[in-house]
Amino acid sequence: MIVVMEPGASRESVEAVEMRIRAAGLDVHRSRGVERTLVGAIGDERILEPGCFESMPGVERAVRVVRPYRLVSREWHPGTTVVDVGGAAIGGREVQVIAGPCSVETDGQMAEAADAVARGGARLMRGGAFKPRTSPYAFQGHGIEGLRMLGRAAARHGLPVVTELMDVRMLDTFLAEGVDAIQIGTRNMQNFDLLKAVGRVDVPVVLKRGMSATIAEWLMAAEYVAAGGNHRIVLCERGIRTHETAYRNVLDVTAIPYVKRESHLPVIVDPSHAGGKAWMVEALACAAVAAGADGLLIEVHPCPREAWCDADQALAPDAFGSLMARLAAVAAAVGRVLAPAPEARTPARIAGETALPA
Repeated sequence: MIVVMEPGASRESVEAVEMRIRAAGLDVHRSRGVERTLVGAIGDERILEPGCFESMPGVERAVRVVRPYRLVSREWHPGTTVVDVGGAAIGGREVQVIAGPCSVETDGQMAEAADAVARGGARLMRGGAFKPRTSPYAFQGHGIEGLRMLGRAAARHGLPVVTELMDVRMLDTFLAEGVDAIQIGTRNMQNFDLLKAVGRVDVPVVLKRGMSATIAEWLMAAEYVAAGGNHRIVLCERGIRTHETAYRNVLDVTAIPYVKRESHLPVIVDPSHAGGKAWMVEALACAAVAAGADGLLIEVHPCPREAWCDADQALAPDAFGSLMARLAAVAAAVGRVLAPAPEARTPARIAGETALPA
């Protein structure tokens, strides 16, 4: 950290800043210029807050030199992290697709959705058992029974399961039901107790960006998970809220290369929530892959017009199949490959139940 003193700051003001730095256990380097004096903190500056210095007499401003997030930054880990989710690698040369309906509705709907996801070539399946809804009167999900419906459907084709955790009290249930990756949604990106809890388990975490979060805030949320010991984190850009009202959210394509430069964690994109309309999904998905995304989170429903939530943005099975073919071409154009469909695996996701073969 560099503390910039005001022009003409007194010797006592400079010494007071130096004393505060030393009190924190750091060394001090003073540089006196023609107009200003700079006081540098030598050591782990993350324990210092700029605001503590900016309120002191004679201080103009305090500036961090290193990122406030350590474990998720490339400064700490210059390589690229690959996260294994049930046998599907996210962050390598392969581009992974996680697909499925917004919400788990019925066993029949989920079976058809799983068939469509597998037929289209996706490696992982998503589905909401617990639904964070804007209205308290909207469908809130089937809860634990929804988790089991999702598990049964995904097991038909050996697809790892990705689903959203909203309440820390349900974490043990998620683990018991064999969830392969825990999604933290946009509304919970800064639910710090929830982030700490998933940081203590050895299960991959898909961390969605908050709808109004800066990239630094998003990475600091990931730091909460990593600080707990869980480094199996996948970042998910899902569109941010701006002044624009023509579509649901603004997909921040710029965030993809920027975050991949800042962090070693894989980055995936949710084009369904970004545009909010099915006809936008293909263009946004292709743009994301072209910009370097490591994967996509796409809503697919057997009959979108009958979906219980987010019907406008869900793709029908045929549209999803066409999109996957297009994505394969885009991935190849940028030197990557769309992950091939997995060989069927048959984990017993539900206690006492044997998964059905594809």
